[in-house]
Amino acid sequence: MSPAPLRILGLDPGLRRTGWGVIRVEGNRLSHLGHGVIAPDEKAPFSERLLALFEGISAVVADWSPDEAAIEETFMNNNAASALKLGHARAAAMLAPARAGLPVAEYAARLVKKSVVGTGAADKDQVAFMIARILPGSAGAAADAADALAVAVAHAHARTRARIQGGLAA
Repeated sequence: MSPAPLRILGLDPGLRRTGWGVIRVEGNRLSHLGHGVIAPDEKAPFSERLLALFEGISAVVADWSPDEAAIEETFMNNNAASALKLGHARAAAMLAPARAGLPVAEYAARLVKKSVVGTGAADKDQVAFMIARILPGSAGAAADAADALAVAVAHAHARTRARIQGGLAA
């Protein structure tokens, strides 16, 4: 007997554009439910941009009723100020599903790419191409939304591996 269908919300956090994608997992089948991008006003004060991310993701959670969420970990770059701001955006993105009572898993970008494309060094175009193949109906998704769908797919694969290895309840 296969586990009950599950909805996973994937998030690709960013201060300018946060991608989101919702997939359905039924046994070993994945299907696309929805995707989009939350883009706060770049001229708004920093705190208002973070609030816009939180409220936008909260609305996605309310609209799609996911069972679990997954988010991409912050990519560390040489600019500490940019990394810190991205960390704030990531926190706002994590709080919305957590406040709704959802477990939130975190995945490194290389692991997400490897899960979807087969190599951790894949570029955004390769990820979008594979997501369009894995999830019919998602073709044409903006890069941020395709990345978010990839996070959701990586989480689905990680759940399957954990269940097979006996580390996760169905």
